[in-house]
Amino acid sequence: MNAFERDIMPEPKPRPASIAWVEALAATAEIEKYPQRLLADVIAAIAAETPDVPALLSDRETFTFAELADRAERFCRWALARGLKPGDTVALLMSNRPEYVAIWLGLSMAGVVTALINTSLTGRSLVHCLKLAKPVHVIAEARYFDAVAPCMAELDGAMLWSHGEGHSNRIDTAVAELNTGLVISRPTVTIDDAALLIYTSGTTGLPKAAHVSHRRVLNWALWFKGMLGNTKADRMYDCLPLYHSVGGIVAVAATLVAGGSTLIAERFSARRFWSDIRRWNCTQVQYIGELCRYLMNVEATASDTQHSIRVACGNGLREDIWKPFQDRFGIPQIVEFYAATEGSFSLFNAEGKPGSIGRVPPFLRHRFPTAIVKFDHDTGLPGRDVEGLCIRATADEAGEAIGRIGIGEEGSGRFEGYTDPKESERKILRNVFKPGDMWFRTGDLMRVDKAGYYSFVDRIGDTFRWKGENVSTLEVANALSGAAGILDVTVYGVAVPGADGKAGMAFLDVADGFDLQDFLRHAARQLPAYAVPLFIRIGKSLTLTETFKHKKQDLVRDGFDPSLTEDAIYLRHAKEGYVRLDADLYGRVCSGAEKLA
Repeated sequence: MNAFERDIMPEPKPRPASIAWVEALAATAEIEKYPQRLLADVIAAIAAETPDVPALLSDRETFTFAELADRAERFCRWALARGLKPGDTVALLMSNRPEYVAIWLGLSMAGVVTALINTSLTGRSLVHCLKLAKPVHVIAEARYFDAVAPCMAELDGAMLWSHGEGHSNRIDTAVAELNTGLVISRPTVTIDDAALLIYTSGTTGLPKAAHVSHRRVLNWALWFKGMLGNTKADRMYDCLPLYHSVGGIVAVAATLVAGGSTLIAERFSARRFWSDIRRWNCTQVQYIGELCRYLMNVEATASDTQHSIRVACGNGLREDIWKPFQDRFGIPQIVEFYAATEGSFSLFNAEGKPGSIGRVPPFLRHRFPTAIVKFDHDTGLPGRDVEGLCIRATADEAGEAIGRIGIGEEGSGRFEGYTDPKESERKILRNVFKPGDMWFRTGDLMRVDKAGYYSFVDRIGDTFRWKGENVSTLEVANALSGAAGILDVTVYGVAVPGADGKAGMAFLDVADGFDLQDFLRHAARQLPAYAVPLFIRIGKSLTLTETFKHKKQDLVRDGFDPSLTEDAIYLRHAKEGYVRLDADLYGRVCSGAEKLA
């Protein structure tokens, strides 16, 4: 088998959920027994058995297991030769490629923590993330070198290394010249030690750097291996950013620990997506956010079902396109999950129930304690009873999702926190159901039905109140997305002078022939009156985060002021439907002279 071949998979069939849960438990059961075994050691053991099997593939470079293990060891040697000690941090800015994985794997063998920096950051945002990490060294791919160089003066003497041509201090050259003939003497590193810093997206503020231990890395890798039933015949298609936990750890490591391989695409392309999958003969795909919707927006072809994908795994697949996506592209199984990089709360939908982010089977609820508690929108905190304890939400009632913090063997999850202790404390809820207990706040509103299936309602910061009612931006967006001519939609609340709460506003990306009044009739049928958007903004190319989430900050800042955008903005009038908002009408709304619908 050469570097681009793999074993032929049998005809794909969905795996029973019971088998998925049992195999995930079995795969992770050995982690605690070998506290000094790291992910890099698992990969090295596979390399010893099957050195020539492809591990990481891309159009830029390909590593067999032997080559990946060798490359990782070289970066470990480089770290030790530079005098780096366990707990020191190296910041990494690099585009998607196999070398990226080899770098942090190698550094982790030396006990060095790698801070995975978002490559789209510049200026003060980049400085902020680098300062959180407090790196001793910074490795920047040559294309990002000029963005990083001005930040170095604020990093207390950190050394900047270039990966690639164009700069003299090149780490790829230094690593290639290392003498690998001598036996490497690694420091003692355990699964309790930190392996990575992974940043939150910062969609509602500046990013936070979350600690990720070696235990958590192995748990992700082995749990998803079992949940997906990975074998050496599997090949994952990964077009997600490697500096995030799903694209950089889950999608990569879950196939590697099974002896399979991961195809790393440099970036997501809706038009090349399926042709890439066919070209590389992939059996799995990792999705996130609205990626699946963008694939649905591409014109259908006769080759849509001509692929070897047996399972699509990810989070954020909205119910309105779940079945259409699965049917159009002929995907045998979808495994949706919910998890937080740093948190103790996770769910898996191994049954393929459309719209659900997962459940905890009854036989595992003692191992993975989760809860939905009533939420007070006025205080921004979970509600409390007369004794000061949190109140569990009833079936199908929306509330904040929380997960108990503790040691896994005791039936709780670990919370590894952030580099900033104050930020860590904000995520901990104390004295929840009994004095002294601690729970992790997800910051997400969810509801759970009588069968135990969870569904996502909204981010707490995105939900707003209008006319005394709580409005979920996600639920409104789901309802609006079914209207004719809608290509994409995001919903948010905007302040209106003199009005309590926030009014609903929707940004629409629409097809030719879109009829706004037909859209209003659709919205009125699907939503209560208070949830039908008061304002509509029609434009193109809605800005996305690197994980395909809508960036709302700019939209919220613009509000409904027509002078701040060239996009058309409309106001819902009680009798006339949506009318174009101009400067005069905008002034009337702000002064209170215009009666709002």
